[in-house]
Amino acid sequence: MNMMNPDISLSKEIPEDDTRRQYYYIEKAKEYVRKESEEIGRPLTFCVTTFGCQMNARDSEKLRGILEKIGYQEAPEETADFVIYNTCTVRENANTRVYGRLGQLKPRKKENPHMRIGLCGCMMQEPEVVEKLKKSYRFVDIIFGTHNIFKFAELITERYETGKMVVDIWKDTDKIVEDLPNDRKYFFKSGVNIMFGCNNFCSYCIVPYVRGRERSRDPQAIISEIRKLVADGVVEVMLLGQNVNSYGKNLEHPMTFAKLLQEIEKIEGLERIRFMTSHPKDLSDELIEVMGQSKKICKHLHLPVQSGSTRILQKMNRRYTKEQYLELVAKIRKAVPDISLTTDIIVGFPGETEEDFQETLDIVRKVRYDSAFTFIYSRRTGTPAAAMPDQIPENVVKDRFDRLLKEVQTIASEVCAVHEGTVQTALIEGVSEHDSSMVTGRLSNNLLVHLKGSKELIGQLIPVQLTECKGFYYLGEMAE
Repeated sequence: MNMMNPDISLSKEIPEDDTRRQYYYIEKAKEYVRKESEEIGRPLTFCVTTFGCQMNARDSEKLRGILEKIGYQEAPEETADFVIYNTCTVRENANTRVYGRLGQLKPRKKENPHMRIGLCGCMMQEPEVVEKLKKSYRFVDIIFGTHNIFKFAELITERYETGKMVVDIWKDTDKIVEDLPNDRKYFFKSGVNIMFGCNNFCSYCIVPYVRGRERSRDPQAIISEIRKLVADGVVEVMLLGQNVNSYGKNLEHPMTFAKLLQEIEKIEGLERIRFMTSHPKDLSDELIEVMGQSKKICKHLHLPVQSGSTRILQKMNRRYTKEQYLELVAKIRKAVPDISLTTDIIVGFPGETEEDFQETLDIVRKVRYDSAFTFIYSRRTGTPAAAMPDQIPENVVKDRFDRLLKEVQTIASEVCAVHEGTVQTALIEGVSEHDSSMVTGRLSNNLLVHLKGSKELIGQLIPVQLTECKGFYYLGEMAE
């Protein structure tokens, strides 16, 4: 039986198997959507808006896949009958944005009796958020969290049958439901979840509280999914997890992330493998060796440092020192000399002194990142760091942030320029946003290159001569 089209009958009992159960509800929801579409004389439309990380982006592909399967058609948010916000809660202001967007939807919903609003994702895992929504945003139809996205069709069916707000939040789960529909954004590349949750409890981070404990997918399920993707035209996969280095620890037959990569590399037709995010505390020598020997793993590693000060790293509960991080970088560079390193850095963590900040500048100068995502510390209610004394004044943090950004950008433009004049392979991802006569490709090291070309090149891996470095991207031309 093909699980993408299982043999499901609504006249029979609801299946106990989780995947078959959801296909039962997909069929049931499809009937409700068909009847409503006939009533109003047009197809119902939807829009899924994603806030936050690539894990959320992948979840949104699953939501879109289910909505299309039950008969909805995609449309812009301004006109959609069903608006879904897949929320992020890493920063407090992310919540504020969602409330603002909901306020704008309220009058539209009054005018359109067929309109529905759904909220899911990390923000929904906060009990106080759900209470606020139940009290002040009664016009929202469906609320669910990060652990039960697979139940989307079931929740839609419940909304049709009860006519009431549906709230279904799970505190945690060990459940992973495979083989449900999804609608990929790109035909030539795809994210693939290899694990969910996080056990690290960095003191500034809300993620372990809203994404739950680490749980790894079965390696055969991952490999099977990638094989299907490759058969469908995918040449590049991005393996996703809050910390991919922890992969496999909770499996019945434990397997390291390095071993999983070796198995994925054997898949014929797959050209490129990317992964994120890697926590420095458990990036193993085995993984470094596999990266050094691989023909398919891209020459790019995102390795968040967060701070260059060992004292601050300890307060952050990062479980490595500045010296250990630099040793790790040296090992990686020795094994993969042309590796591109990128990072995340937080400025203004509670108790950070000017001396601590200078340590961060020092690590930036020593590692020489290709790029860095720099963040001003965001006090996140519910995390240990939010209650720490010595919160840094805003003007001090802003000054440090500006100095760090200048340093990062100066070094990155120098590092990126070393490839000028070389020929590199680029995966063409789309027509340039700024010039329709050009296309944009992504190099193995994650840098972008713009070159003359047409949309027929999209999805192809082509050799490109990098003619000019423009700081964070290249101009190039197709090589002979």
